Formats: sequence, C-alpha cells, structure tokens
Amino acid sequence: MTDYREISVRVAERVATITLNRPDRLNAWTAVMADELHHALKSAEADEAVRAIVITGAGKGFCAGADMAKLSSAAQGNVSLIAPEDTETDGIAANFAQKCSYLLGISKPIFAAINGPGAGIGLVIATFCDIRYMAAGAKLTTAFARRGLVAEHGMAWLLPKLIGPMNALDLLYSARPVAAEEAERMGLVRVLPAEGFLAAVEARAAEIANLSSPRSTSIIKRQVYEAFFQSLAEATAIANREQDACRHTEDFKEGVASYLEKRPPRFTGR
Repeated sequence: MTDYREISVRVAERVATITLNRPDRLNAWTAVMADELHHALKSAEADEAVRAIVITGAGKGFCAGADMAKLSSAAQGNVSLIAPEDTETDGIAANFAQKCSYLLGISKPIFAAINGPGAGIGLVIATFCDIRYMAAGAKLTTAFARRGLVAEHGMAWLLPKLIGPMNALDLLYSARPVAAEEAERMGLVRVLPAEGFLAAVEARAAEIANLSSPRSTSIIKRQVYEAFFQSLAEATAIANREQDACRHTEDFKEGVASYLEKRPPRFTGR
C-alpha cells in the first residue's frame, strides 16, 4: 500500500475508499492532494480486488475547495492545484484526459460520499464522480464567482448536463451555499442520513461491486460518457456490437446461471 501524505486508502468488500485527509483544513485542496488522488484512482482501477471506488473526506468536511493559503500564492503567480492533463491524447479520448475529467475515464464506478461542506474544486471532483451521495444537512457551493474566478475544469460543460442550464447558472452565478436537500431536488445528489453516512454509501458501492459484472459496469460507464459526443445512431451501433460480444463471455454465462440457480453471481470480469 502506498504511503500517502494527504489522502488515505482502504479496501473492503471490493470497494476502495479514498479519503481526502486534511481534516484540520476541511480537506482543502492542494497540488499534493491532486497528485495523490490521481495516483490512488489509477491504482484502484488497476487492482483486480477493487470493483468500485468511494471518494470522501476526513472529519467534518468533504473538501472546502482550494487551500486559501495556496490560492493566495496562486494570485501572485502560476501555481497549479490540479494534476496536469494528458496533452498527448486526442479524439474522444481527450475528453477523458483533462485535469478533472479523467475520473470519467476510470473504468470502475466512482461514488462521491459528500459527508460535509463541499466547495470549488471539491464540488468539481464530486461532480465528475458517477453517483453522488450527500449527508443530510451538509452544504455545497461552486464558490468561483465569489473568488473572482470562473467555472473551472469543465464545470460549465458538465453541470448543465446534470441539472439543466438554469440550475447550473444559478449555482455558478451566485456561488451561494446549497443544502443537500435542495441539491437532491436539482438532481445533483442523493441524500442519506448523516448518521452512518459513509457506511451506507460503501454498502451501496459494495452491492454493485459484488452483484454486477465488472465487465458490464466498465462498458456501461464508457457507453454513457462517450455518448455525450456521439449521435444516437453511433451510440446504438456501439451498443449492438457490445451486446453481441457479451454473449461469448464468462460473465454472461454466470449471470444467467446465477439467476436460474437463485444464488448470488460469481463474476470474474471475463
């Protein structure tokens, strides 16, 4: 296991839980945290023992945005607080190789467990996760406009797709605090009780990790995000090819057998 300075990682029930770990600063974002999160996600993707990933924060917060001390330095110069994009990639793949969008390209399901305040880059990271859960009573904010900044790291592209242009502009223009319950009504998150919150998110991730074919979830994730850049005809043609390929896999045979035998599946991902 890698020794990280600003995050921690544990694996149980085929779920890797990555915790942003600067609780004294409400897990404020730094360049070190950006690099470590990128490394941990890539490592979890490569680990056959992991089939789903949860990202959460230590202590009372999820991520309070960029560390204000670092922001002060950035205001005086050119300090990057995010892992660099892959400038060698082109085509559709380039969309999944940017500073935050690489999360969409991770082949395993990623769950955001927003346990407390989420702001700025913290909200961006959560937005690029596949499914977002938020603890009741927690709040989030885009923060950018109140810092003299703009919608960063693809948020102007992704947020309207998730909650519609009006809601996205409301959050981006105002940078106002939004309670979990309002965020749920917008369709941005799903709310769970604050008590036992992380365990509940991990349980939902473990259900997918243990009952769904990892081959299927990987392809489905790619289908959904690549469809943003495809026509319906293109997406349908790809789905037809992938469906035909499924019929020759171990996971398809196991899925049918486990259903007929009324037992939990034992998927191999092959």
